[in-house]
Amino acid sequence: MRMTPTIPTISFGFDSGAIEVVSFSNAGPAAEFLLRIRKDSHAEFRQWFHFRLSDARDLACTMRFENAGACSYPKGWTDYRAVASYDRSRWFRVPTRYDGTVMTVEHTPERDAVWYAYFEPYSQERHQALIGRAGDSPLVRTERLGASVEGRDMDLITLAAGNGATKAIWIIARQHPGETMAEWFVEGMVERLIDRADPVSRRLLERAVFHVVPNMNPDGSVRGNLRTNAAGANLNREWMSPSMETSPEVALVRERMQRTGVHAFIDAHGDEGLLYVFVAGSELLPGFTPEQARVQGEFVANFKRASPEFQDVHGYGAGKYQQDALKLASKWVGHTFGCLSLTLEMPFKDNANLPDPELGWSGERSRKLGAAVLEPLLATLDNA
Repeated sequence: MRMTPTIPTISFGFDSGAIEVVSFSNAGPAAEFLLRIRKDSHAEFRQWFHFRLSDARDLACTMRFENAGACSYPKGWTDYRAVASYDRSRWFRVPTRYDGTVMTVEHTPERDAVWYAYFEPYSQERHQALIGRAGDSPLVRTERLGASVEGRDMDLITLAAGNGATKAIWIIARQHPGETMAEWFVEGMVERLIDRADPVSRRLLERAVFHVVPNMNPDGSVRGNLRTNAAGANLNREWMSPSMETSPEVALVRERMQRTGVHAFIDAHGDEGLLYVFVAGSELLPGFTPEQARVQGEFVANFKRASPEFQDVHGYGAGKYQQDALKLASKWVGHTFGCLSLTLEMPFKDNANLPDPELGWSGERSRKLGAAVLEPLLATLDNA
């Protein structure tokens, strides 16, 4: 039977799907797509993409992102390689180049369907599975704090040994929904915390209660936004005065923090340009105490010992966020509670200290880092 030739097609009507198709041409064994990275659903940020290419097996496919140079972080495309997957489970890097204006991805798919993305996605289905898996542990209480702008669940995972520990450790992730490595990080951390055979986890939960928000921005995540929620709010600029109309995600979490107090806080993110794992601290805040400086310095030193992925040479300049200051989560928390309060940044590209030519920085490396962060947190509690 003679097969009818198929036409390669790009689609994006799924969880976190985002791209604009400008044109397509197909000549013999090759296909070329002209694409545009679309802006966030209600804001001007643009950088995230995620789409499926169908019926292109063995075709030499060239995908040109014509507006890459006009994206929010064009320097992020330098030395960048897009990720691809045939099964949405194993993701790998594909040849990518950037000329300062157009980014070009070249790949010959080995299967009929292949997915491409800015970084390894973390789906809403996986998020739901994480909540369910964590809830199986007797150490865990899962709770719906309230709803996002569009009515999606704001999930809180609380982990406690039930021995009356009062110190509260807060971990949040994905204020910027396109920074999916942040939820991979949380997954690795939570899975280690519920492992009753792990001595670090057991000791931590004897000393403190963990409050974990795996996804601060479920609307932006589903919509395929880079930085904002469904109201166009950049949640990491809302912490001084969040609104239940435009930033309920922050308002709900902040209100619970004020009830529990905060002994230590980490806000997990991804950085588009830098090729390192690092933290940004609170040392420029008014009232930053010598004790906060001591605890922050010891945490950094202990994290370096716990994971070779982490370093403290490369990162943000001391004044990067001076103007926004207390609008940011880690700055507001550090100032309000006088505690260890950090923004953790992971790369979109690769870790220059431990490069991986095939995978670059990945979801799995983010998971491993999430597990490793428990060791410096334990040291922080032990030295308090």
